[in-house]
Amino acid sequence: MQLLIILIITLLVYVIVAYNTMIKMRNQIKEAWSDIDVQLKRRYNLIPNIVETVKGYAAHEEGVFTKVTEARANAINATGIQGQGDAENMLSGALKSLFAVAENYPELKANENFMQLQNELVDTEDKIQAARRFYNTTVRDFNTKIQQFPAKLIADAFKFKPEAFFEIGEADAEQRENVQVTFKEETPVVTPTVTPPMPVETPPVITPVEEVKLKEAPVPEERVEIEPKEFAPETPEQTEVAHEPVNKEVTEPAPVVEAESEVITPEPETPVEIEEDKKTEATVTPEIPEEAPEIPATPVAEETVKTPDVTPATDEEEKKEANE
Repeated sequence: MQLLIILIITLLVYVIVAYNTMIKMRNQIKEAWSDIDVQLKRRYNLIPNIVETVKGYAAHEEGVFTKVTEARANAINATGIQGQGDAENMLSGALKSLFAVAENYPELKANENFMQLQNELVDTEDKIQAARRFYNTTVRDFNTKIQQFPAKLIADAFKFKPEAFFEIGEADAEQRENVQVTFKEETPVVTPTVTPPMPVETPPVITPVEEVKLKEAPVPEERVEIEPKEFAPETPEQTEVAHEPVNKEVTEPAPVVEAESEVITPEPETPVEIEEDKKTEATVTPEIPEEAPEIPATPVAEETVKTPDVTPATDEEEKKEANE
């Protein structure tokens, strides 16, 4: 029993909420249509002023003026959303013919009153389109709501019916484009900025005469200055070594034992010291290390030099030589 009571209460709450939602959406549709109606009335009020302004320059176009007047009257007296949309499409076609006539009169297009009416009509058309979009959006949401289950049961019970969309045909869009009758402004010609090219350095041109002068020009000779060499005096030891007699007969060369010596990086020497070192290297013989093996001495042939026998002279011989 309690479960049934809870189910009935839940159903009643849902019906109440759904009904209120539908009522709210239907009121939004009426409000949106009222916005469209306001802008349509403003449009109806602008049309007679535009017709009178064009008559001042094209009075012989009575057929166009009559067509616009009748279309305006039909739009005002139209009933229903669908009838209103059809009447607005006919009025838009009539206005299209009116502005086509105005195109043939440059003085009319330059009239300040006519230009002001055009701007007001364009503004009104924009507001009508904005209100129409809002109205059609609200109608779509309402129609979707009442067609869904279980809201459809409530809509049928309370006699909610789908609302019609407010559609304006292509004639209105074409008319709105022709409403904007203004002078075409010449588009400014934009001249491209060309950056000047960077100057290229060209090599100097040499004439044949200059080439001959360059060839005949004497080449300066490079002078090499020779520094005088300073010879260091020889030491007595070097002279003795240089004048020692060399044995002609050598049977076996004495083996030279290379002693291990530490590598010492020489310090930079002056030219004079380098020359002295060269002389000493040429004259001084390498010393034999103490650990070298003994070498047997070889016999050297001694040269015999004959010296004359000199005897002391006597006193008698000296006297004879003196007398002679």
